[in-house]
Amino acid sequence: MAKDLEERIEKVEKEIERLKEQANGSKPKSKWIIEFSGSFKDDVEFDEIIRLGRKERVNDQVSSEE
Repeated sequence: MAKDLEERIEKVEKEIERLKEQANGSKPKSKWIIEFSGSFKDDVEFDEIIRLGRKERVNDQVSSEE
């Protein structure tokens, strides 16, 4: 329970910081890759998307070599 509260407080603090930066006219710091990283961990559907993408790229390479 305490960990959940700490995580919620941390999110609120980050949002307050972002809003302060926005109010001051400064650009927000882009850390989207860090926030996005790992969000699809152990997701079977995402793994299938990656597999199909790789297959498509390999097929494209073979087609372009012919």
